[in-house]
Amino acid sequence: MTFDQIRTFLWVARLGGFRKAAERLHLSQPAVSTRISNLEQELRVPLFERGPGELVLTKHGTLLLSYAEQMLFVEEEIKQRVANPSEAEGLFRVGAAETIAQAWLPEFLKAFSQQYPRVNVDLTVDISLNLRAAVLERKLDLAFLMGPVSEYSVENVALPPFDLHWYRSTANPQTDLSEIPIISYSSKTRPYRELMSELSRRVGPKLRVYASASLSASLKMIAAGIAVGPYPRALATEFLEAGKIVEFDPGFRPQPLAFTASYLSEPRSFLVENSAEIARDVALFWDQQLLT
Repeated sequence: MTFDQIRTFLWVARLGGFRKAAERLHLSQPAVSTRISNLEQELRVPLFERGPGELVLTKHGTLLLSYAEQMLFVEEEIKQRVANPSEAEGLFRVGAAETIAQAWLPEFLKAFSQQYPRVNVDLTVDISLNLRAAVLERKLDLAFLMGPVSEYSVENVALPPFDLHWYRSTANPQTDLSEIPIISYSSKTRPYRELMSELSRRVGPKLRVYASASLSASLKMIAAGIAVGPYPRALATEFLEAGKIVEFDPGFRPQPLAFTASYLSEPRSFLVENSAEIARDVALFWDQQLLT
């Protein structure tokens, strides 16, 4: 019996299938099947009930799972307290909402690379709805999204929020929200829903809203005088300094954007936990720099 067999068994049990475990472990499906078959032969007991649909643990498989989780926990403890982080290897899958990608994500990746120089990074930039699903499906190890994720299995590390400010083009002084379109985040996001609710009450049937998942494209549309909209000041700095847009007050300001670094708590990974702490520290420093 090898540690690789135990680790493979744990992921097959957690994900409910050989294919998903193969994807998680970056192995072929036959390799995963062989490891489980060899483990069952050595233990002389079946670990899974095989049939149509998701695999189900046998009584012996359930017992082994508890030991496997303990072994993986000890492995993580050794990595955290004994091993040199600079020698860690593997693939780290991180996702980020575009607000984060446009803000402090480069600084995070730099800090992460300094601590884990031999770990490869697979980066995904997407809306928070998709990032949340990817975390729960174990397709991402860590996600910076509009949170928190309300699932018992997810740990959420609070990150500094982004205040929203209204912007218009310097070339177009129109700020009457019943006359000029408002551009906002993707229609599948919480900021969009909250903004629509408030604007519907304040503006009424004359309301026109453009939804865009691209913050850079949205700010360019504002600079071109096509629309107005509320965005984080930190992301509008380039356009403000270039004199292309200016702030204005329509009489209300949307709620700040709340973000979290979210990840599954089990099986425990100190690399992921440390990365969430790195992200929090980087974000706090970046936020403080904006205030000075």
